[in-house]
Amino acid sequence: MQPVARLSGVSHRYGAVTALDAVTLDIPVGVMAGLIGPDGVGKSTLMALVAGVRRVQTGLVESLGGSMESRAHRAAVAPRIAYMPQGLGRNLYPTLSVTENLQFFGRLFGQGAAERAERIAMLLDATGLAPFPDRPAGKLSGGMKQKLGLCAALIHDPDLLILDEPTTGVDPLSRRQFWELIARVRATRPGMSVLTATAYMEEADRFDWIAAMDGGRVIATGAPADLRARTGAQSLEEAFVALLPEEIRARHTPVPVLPRPANQGRIAIEAEGLVKRFGAFTAVDHVGFSIPEGEIFGFLGSNGCGKTTTMKMLTGLLDPTEGTTKLFGRELGRSDMAARLGIGYMSQAFSLYGELTVRQNLILHARLYGVAPERRAARVAEVMAEFDLAAVAEAMPESLPLGQRQRLQLAVAMIHEPPILILDEPTSGVDPVARDGFWTVLMRLSRDKGVTIFISTHFMNEAARCDRISLMHAGRVLELGTPAEIVARRGADTLEAAFISVLEAEGDGDDAPPEARMPAPAAAPKGRGLAALTRLYAYSWRETLELARDPIRLFFALLGPVILMLAMGFGISFDVDRLSFAVLDQDQSAESRRLTEGFTSIPQFAEAPPFASPAELPGRMGLGGLTLALDIPEGFGRDLHRGAVPEIGLTFDGAMPFRAQTAQGYALGVLQDFSDKIAAEEGIGQTAKVGFETRYLFNQAFESANAMVPSVLMLILMLVPAVMAAVSVVREKETGTIANFQSTPVSRIEFLVGKQLPYLALAWLSFWVLVTLGVTVFGVPLSGSLPALAFAALVYVTATTGFGQLISAFTRTQVAAVFATAVVAIIPTVNFSGLVVPVSSLGEGGRIFGLAFPGAWFQPVSVGAFLKGFGWPEAMTAASVLGLFAAVYLGLAILSLPKQER
Repeated sequence: MQPVARLSGVSHRYGAVTALDAVTLDIPVGVMAGLIGPDGVGKSTLMALVAGVRRVQTGLVESLGGSMESRAHRAAVAPRIAYMPQGLGRNLYPTLSVTENLQFFGRLFGQGAAERAERIAMLLDATGLAPFPDRPAGKLSGGMKQKLGLCAALIHDPDLLILDEPTTGVDPLSRRQFWELIARVRATRPGMSVLTATAYMEEADRFDWIAAMDGGRVIATGAPADLRARTGAQSLEEAFVALLPEEIRARHTPVPVLPRPANQGRIAIEAEGLVKRFGAFTAVDHVGFSIPEGEIFGFLGSNGCGKTTTMKMLTGLLDPTEGTTKLFGRELGRSDMAARLGIGYMSQAFSLYGELTVRQNLILHARLYGVAPERRAARVAEVMAEFDLAAVAEAMPESLPLGQRQRLQLAVAMIHEPPILILDEPTSGVDPVARDGFWTVLMRLSRDKGVTIFISTHFMNEAARCDRISLMHAGRVLELGTPAEIVARRGADTLEAAFISVLEAEGDGDDAPPEARMPAPAAAPKGRGLAALTRLYAYSWRETLELARDPIRLFFALLGPVILMLAMGFGISFDVDRLSFAVLDQDQSAESRRLTEGFTSIPQFAEAPPFASPAELPGRMGLGGLTLALDIPEGFGRDLHRGAVPEIGLTFDGAMPFRAQTAQGYALGVLQDFSDKIAAEEGIGQTAKVGFETRYLFNQAFESANAMVPSVLMLILMLVPAVMAAVSVVREKETGTIANFQSTPVSRIEFLVGKQLPYLALAWLSFWVLVTLGVTVFGVPLSGSLPALAFAALVYVTATTGFGQLISAFTRTQVAAVFATAVVAIIPTVNFSGLVVPVSSLGEGGRIFGLAFPGAWFQPVSVGAFLKGFGWPEAMTAASVLGLFAAVYLGLAILSLPKQER
């Protein structure tokens, strides 16, 4: 029988790191197949290649009977493959509800409304999610997120279901329910193949076929029973260790389970009546325990039961609503930094600095925790040796396997030698060998150094190594004691069975879900065009929902343009009015007063108190209080009547050249008017041979607002829509939901246009708001065709949102996308698009540069429609060029956004 997937001589590299090394593997069809192995051995890469999410570098990868290097084959089999990436809810959208997430995935696969509703109802019933259809995915527990992710993967009846560590970080009951659901689905669809990776060997033991991997190679394949028989091991975990290369086996030793000394010691951690409420929700409900020094205390519980919240209260990161925490008898107060120095805390997620090397992270935290300068270098060397990090001291954390990253986090937590360690699921997703190494270190810290360790875990073999454990559910501690005591009290065979019995006793998981039976597919599949529109609409609908539920982005999109228009419309003005001036009148004649009145009679000047002496000038003008100083010499009036030419001193503040130059023009105009009047009165004037009259064809009021508001409209519609659209694609890369685009039938143009449309609609709405502000608030006349301007604006914002998506397509983080978009958009738009200087007045290079951006084409239309009576002919000319910009940006974005990762 042909395998469901076949790899032949497949190698894959990430820079200098080899993920897969000449792998040849046939994955049987119609079975539950699994991949097991340490972190970083290529399991995720192999599954991504089989799913078509990653590009084949070397070798041959076939899935469902064809090569995944063929674009046509990938498009043909995409509806038959479901891919669920690694991470809790990684393929889900946290602000969308359970039902909305499934509606989105149903639309991606072209399902009609009736079919979607039937399938969603069945899946929710089968997974026990039916009571929570309207709950946002981000507020589900870890187990519920994975169930919803599985629903999303199963909604289209895949022939190949690919699950990358789907139960990592999930509690035992939820794990059991997850695999029971898979089994029920397979019972109704026996031809479906499942390929999964798991960190839990007890799960892999249930699979039909597994492939063990190490160092980017497959080291063994077969049924779990075959691997155990081949190695003579009692468990699959022992068999896996036995299959590893000799050099790795030599480094692996079983975790020494050493008894605690009989002396209990003092109480290290004491919690009494801890309560934490978030609004009406009680996350922790009267939790209490007492942990002696040197004890390893396991903190077990269902997903979302309040374990992390409790840990944060124990470290002082959260203040309890009620109750107290004592560390070595000292009550932990609000912002008690001294007490925190006695704690080493390791969060569930990797929380160190990716841009620093291993050594630099340790040095930084040694400083932050107050390790004495003369002790730092030695202490860093000690922890690198203790946690086996010396060989990777200069490596970046992202390049390390997960097990080494976790050891690095533990080393950072211990850098200041705290007597208490609080570890939040430190081995989640770590392979068995790395976990054993991690626990060997913990056992040594506890037994040899007396460190008190408070640790949460979902691995029952780790919980069995703890001195005592507690079982928590729904914010309450339900069991407390040694692992053996709890197993005995519950009458169970294993600790996992005891854990599940505790949760079932609380009513969690009692009711067996109904049989998972998928409805028949729609009889008449949609045509290609209609299916493409459905997928495009799915992304537009989803993007609109996410945008509507993000108050910060929505505020920026709707009110950001209004705030910018008001700030720039009122703040940027080339009108120079009420220039302050002061007079040093040394003549005190009627003529000198008449000259002064010439300045005060026009609104461009505002008189300040006169000078008492010339010595006051530097001080008053230096403080910015004066723009112009008028010095009228003694004998000014007498010289005028004698026909002499008196000299008047004009001193300007040249710190702002444009303002000073304008003030000079106003002042010379006043003096010329004064001179003409005196000459006429004295009868010494001459009749001009040529008469002239100055007129302004446009903006007859000669007000800056009339010119600035249309230009600012162009700037705002370039900046805000581009920045908003720039976030849209890169957010999917950061959150991991980009895998939905890569693994489903949606094309690049459907993805990009679908995500662009909501921002395009918001941008055009902003145009209408800004035009209304310009006409009503700023009083700018609209002399041209509003429909023509609106059409040009629609094409313009299509180009600007496309520009943002182009930046988003090749950037990796939201910060980089926003920064790059803002810089690239603002500089040419402000300096080379006619906002300050007309494009025609720029040098040849500046003019060409400006015309290479859409702002330079829309600005003349915007100004012309307001002030010059522009209509459809002018708008259509600009719109045709702007449409070309939009098409080019979309085309470049398509080329920059690969359907497959490298």
